Formats: sequence, structure tokens, C-alpha cells
Amino acid sequence: MIFTKILINWYSAHKRELPWRETKNPYLIWLSEIILQQTQIKQGLPYYEAFVSKFPKVQDLANAKETDVLKLWQGLGYYSRARNLHFSAKYIANELNGEFPKTYKELLKLKGVGDYTASAIASICYNEATAVVDGNVYRVLSRYYNIDTPINSTKGIKEFKTLAQNLLPKTNIGDYNQAIMEFGAVQCKPANPNCNECPLQNGCKAFELNKVNVLPVKLKKTKVSKKCFNFLVFLSNDNKTILEQRTEKGIWQNMYQFPLIESSKSLNKNGLKKHLEIKSFLIDDVHDISLYNEENIVHKLSHQHLHTKFWIIEVQSLPKGSIPISKIREYPVPILIGKFIEQFNF
Repeated sequence: MIFTKILINWYSAHKRELPWRETKNPYLIWLSEIILQQTQIKQGLPYYEAFVSKFPKVQDLANAKETDVLKLWQGLGYYSRARNLHFSAKYIANELNGEFPKTYKELLKLKGVGDYTASAIASICYNEATAVVDGNVYRVLSRYYNIDTPINSTKGIKEFKTLAQNLLPKTNIGDYNQAIMEFGAVQCKPANPNCNECPLQNGCKAFELNKVNVLPVKLKKTKVSKKCFNFLVFLSNDNKTILEQRTEKGIWQNMYQFPLIESSKSLNKNGLKKHLEIKSFLIDDVHDISLYNEENIVHKLSHQHLHTKFWIIEVQSLPKGSIPISKIREYPVPILIGKFIEQFNF
């Protein structure tokens, strides 16, 4: 098919040189794909290199402590990816005797691996005829074939997967899959795609119908909720503070944070004290309570916006379980906390 040949030819001439494209090692391909979920290449590349350096083999990752994995992941967000990565590494090392799954169906059994990631690994490493469908592929196909079915609908997911599967060449499956993803990332971009120099222009229905800017179609997201977070940054005379591990399920599970009070609205100092008394956070020998940031720091997640205040609470001493401030950077923390730690310059 002309569409397929054009993309493969374009890829051979324009692909970016990236370390995971120089290997067929399924562990390294898997690592890169998990890191690049929800993350741009520019941001993800240093993390990939750090993980490969510290955990060159799946057994190394399996043997690591989860806190070490989360610490190395710090700043990438979507921390369930790191937890699933570690869980699956242990599964491969212990249950599969270190042998990486070799088929799409077997890859799907790995925690955190869905259709896209399984397809990418299976096609790139083993040349299995299974199509990748990510945001870039949705964009290229919806524009080229003028498909307005919402890409995040059940019907759309099935329709685009079927089309992508039917377009697969008989050979070089991995190269083709990487080609269409790269084409969407570099050429057929979300905004201001370079249509004038596009090798697919002659057959592109969206270009012909002047619909490039309206495709692909996506259903509106659910309403984003607002939460008010008040982090309590305790500072004792002997240079200690308190970090707590989040054990409940959620995006920050097993990460560390300062003691937290959630409130229905933004709090002032008096309002905070009332909450402190209710929550039994208030320590008897408090010298001073001050607000670090007058304006809320708004941390935007996919499903909620966190309106955050950091309260500095100076005390004589702290109870058992407090940590030396000098060791605060050793703990894996959400990027919101990490940025504060850097700015506060402990």
C-alpha cells in the first residue's frame, strides 16, 4: 500500500536518533515505552538513561526497593507507572525465570501493559503483526482517512485499531509502527502540522476538505475537581522535620509528603489552627506558624486541581519518627513537594 510505503520511506530519512531505537532488547523497549506514556521524549530521555544505568537488566530492577524506584522516577508523575514497572519486573524475574514475554498476549499479562505497549514491544522486538495505536497514530489516521469517530469512545478505539491492523505491511512491522508514531509526533503534529511539505498530502482527506484542525475528534473530559491542600512543614530546633508515607491507593501511593490537611476551602492562619486542633497535629511547643506562599500553588492533575499552601511550623522538638532535614532529599516525593523542597532550600 502506498500509505505504508510512504511512511516507512519517510521514517528512514527523518527518524530521530534515540537509544531505544538501537536495540531489540525487550526489557529496554518496555522501559522506554512505560516512561514515555504521558511523557514527552525530551523529558523522558534522561529518566530512561538513569534507569538503564542503575538497572541495566530486568533482574536489577526486580531486586530494587520500591522507594529507590520511586525516587528515580520522581518528577515524571503518574507514579503508578513506576509501581507497575517494579511489580512486573519482579514477576518476570521470579515467575518467568527472567525470560521476557515474547508475544502480544503474554505481554498483556504484565501489570501496567495495555494494548499499545504490548503491540509496540511485540512488533519491535519480535516482528509480530500487531498494530500500535497511540495519540500520534489516532491523529494521522483520523486526518488521512477523514474519520470523525471520537478517539476516546469505545467505537472509536475499536475502529482505529481495526484500521491500523489492516494497514500493517507484511514485513518490517516494527519499523512501520515506529514510522507512523514518529510521523504523528514530528510531521502531523496536533497544532500547526507541516502540511505543505507532507508526503501524504495528496491522499489526505482532511487536507482536501480543510479539516486538519478539527481532527481527531475527542469526547469532552469529565469535570475536573478542586481540592485544597495544606502541607505542614515542621521545623524543629534540632533540624528535624516530618515526612509521612502515603499508603492509601492513589497516584501518590507509597510516596512521601509533609503532614497534610485537606480543606473544603482555602484556609487562613486561624482556620488552619482549628483544623490542627481537630486533627491533633498541633504540637504543644509551637513557636510560630507562618505561610510560605501567600497565593495558592495550583498543581494540575488530569482529574483534579490541587490548590496548595505550605505552612511553616517552628517547634522546639518533634516526636519519634521525625527525620533529619539533611536527609529529606533521600525520600521519593511528588513533584509538587519536590519543587517546594528545592525552593525552600532546606
